[in-house]
Amino acid sequence: MTNSLDTSISRRTALTLLGSASLSLAVGLPLSADDSRSDMLRNLLPTFSEKSRALLQRVLQGAYSGQISAADAAELARLENSNMDTLMVRMLPLAQSFSRAPVSKFYVGVVVRGERGALYTGANIEIPGQCLGFAVHAEQSALANAYMHGERGVAALAVGGAPCGHCRQFINEMSPAGEISILTPDKPPVSLRAILPAAFGPAALGRKDGALPVKESGLILAKTSGDAITAAALDAARESYAPYSKSPSGVAIRSRSGRIYRGSYIENVAFNPSLSPLQTALAGMIAGGEPYSSIAAVMLVEVQGATISQKPVTGIVLGAIAPDVKLEVAIALA
Repeated sequence: MTNSLDTSISRRTALTLLGSASLSLAVGLPLSADDSRSDMLRNLLPTFSEKSRALLQRVLQGAYSGQISAADAAELARLENSNMDTLMVRMLPLAQSFSRAPVSKFYVGVVVRGERGALYTGANIEIPGQCLGFAVHAEQSALANAYMHGERGVAALAVGGAPCGHCRQFINEMSPAGEISILTPDKPPVSLRAILPAAFGPAALGRKDGALPVKESGLILAKTSGDAITAAALDAARESYAPYSKSPSGVAIRSRSGRIYRGSYIENVAFNPSLSPLQTALAGMIAGGEPYSSIAAVMLVEVQGATISQKPVTGIVLGAIAPDVKLEVAIALA
């Protein structure tokens, strides 16, 4: 899933280290594309049963983009004779294996549970050669995957160590009441409210609710298009959460395999933790196991005359990860 392994470490050693890494430090090593999926799961999840690993292999071999259905999650818990919170923590090495951290070499994985029982994986993403502000934290990645699957709410989030302040602020936009449960290895669950007291939330800027459940707007294209990638970007823009800037936008990435990954702009009341639509789309694409070299086309849809534009930052990041791909932009009308 990534080719950033230190060549001084064998793949087998790397896999073994990742499977046994101290999750309290949230540090692991990513996997290479030529490791078989069954070997990957055996090394990442050595305590899981063969039936559980077979179930996960089936999920990952499908059109995976970060979601494990509620039915599959429940079956995993049954097979492992585990409650859901414990299962989520045990699955962190799998989420961690999707990490792309060429700058920090600090690999983080997160598993989120939606209120309807589905699980969502996410991992940190760093853009090679670019400023650290373009990075996506693992908590953001997992929550973005939940958002793009239309999750109505988030019940719990498992991570190897306490979330940083940036992530606590982002999580708060998804759960303004602070009720989401934060799960870490070898420690009792705590509520977001407990680790983010006196939170600065959406209510500070006049909002009565947060990003979830996803709400759809009535944006239309200024110029009609029958292109599938444009339609996907428009759908993502319609589902974007931009209550502070009033600048909805969406991105669609088409890979060389033909898959299309959508990304909505997800804003935050503190502004800086906001996710650009390209960052959100990349979270889904990386969960899908595709490398940056598989990017064939990228479409951005945004509103003409909006307060902010996503075009400059999208172009910069795309230039770093897929320099031969030209960014296309379509204008939408409210």
